Amino acid sequence: MRNNLVSVVMNCHNGEAFLRESIKSLISQTYKKWELIFWDNNSTDKSEKILKEFNDERIKYFKSDSYLKLYHARNLAINQTEGDFVTFLDSDDLWNSKKLETQLKICEKNKNIKFIYSNFFISKQSSNKIFKRSNKKLASGEITQLLLNNYNIGLLTVMIKKDVFNHDKFDEKYEIIGDFDFFIKLSQKFKFDCIQESLATYRVHGSNLSSKRIDTFIKELEYWIDINHKKFVKLGYSLTRQKIFLLKLRIKSFFKNFI
Repeated sequence: MRNNLVSVVMNCHNGEAFLRESIKSLISQTYKKWELIFWDNNSTDKSEKILKEFNDERIKYFKSDSYLKLYHARNLAINQTEGDFVTFLDSDDLWNSKKLETQLKICEKNKNIKFIYSNFFISKQSSNKIFKRSNKKLASGEITQLLLNNYNIGLLTVMIKKDVFNHDKFDEKYEIIGDFDFFIKLSQKFKFDCIQESLATYRVHGSNLSSKRIDTFIKELEYWIDINHKKFVKLGYSLTRQKIFLLKLRIKSFFKNFI
């Protein structure tokens, strides 16, 4: 475990409000062999200045010449990684101090693991309320159908073997559901492992949850269903009209609860 370099991808566009805390949660990791690939997506605030307050040789800074769609920026950042594993920490999220150590211990026991995720907390900034994303046991193994029924993977919790990205990348046409699309595809190729413990905290605030983003989320999901429905049914997965309706309803209810 001590020999594995972990690449941490942080995509940032005008993220100064929470950036310092997010980086501190990385610096405080009990596992120290990591690199931070900080991709500045053409920020115009103090994000770069805040990042450079941390005089740490493990931090590598890149900046886009112009604003890019999120998943295009994510792919470019991944291209710069040199680690054995790739993880994601956005500029407004937090990690438990043992996040990397906990996941790597499991990967050390089972070297065939390609993808591992965990539960996480949701912190509602407007009311200072914190709660778990899932109160049910998280699924592991072949979980494509379970994800189609009830998707509950948080990008900030995943650890992915670097060689996965040699063949698979985020679909850059999406603005919001690119990780949903990507993880569903990976779940058809690999067994997923999981940790029931909450190892990260997703902050809910005005900038990341707006009515416009919810509408975009639903539109992208509807598009995804339109182009994938027949393919998934042909592969033997259940994606009935009722399941589609319930999936949309859960997403709307989940997001609107935080506005």
